Amino acid sequence: MFQTEHQFVLPKGYVDGEGSLHREGVMRLATAADEILPLKDPRVQANPAYLTVILLSRVITKLGSLPDVNPRVVEGLFASDLAYLQEFYQRINGDGHLAVKAVCPQCQHKFEVDLAPGE
Repeated sequence: MFQTEHQFVLPKGYVDGEGSLHREGVMRLATAADEILPLKDPRVQANPAYLTVILLSRVITKLGSLPDVNPRVVEGLFASDLAYLQEFYQRINGDGHLAVKAVCPQCQHKFEVDLAPGE
């Protein structure tokens, strides 16, 4: 079965207005519309870096117990969590290969480590 949603755990987590920490989430695969429609957003036109905020708010379907993930939530992420999500987005929307090459430091054996959560 083709997997369209991927679970993740943020390195630090999002702290909401009540002080609750949200680390576990779900990101779905992006559609063409997810990448094209935000380009019309005035916030993106004024600041192209804001594209990341809009794009992630469209594809993150769950973050902890939050009822909704919107641009304000993504704006409130710690920088390390934003970087993690950008890299995670690239991995799941790239060629579908969720593994990295590794080398054993003792025997120099080369292998791949599967980074696909929950698989």
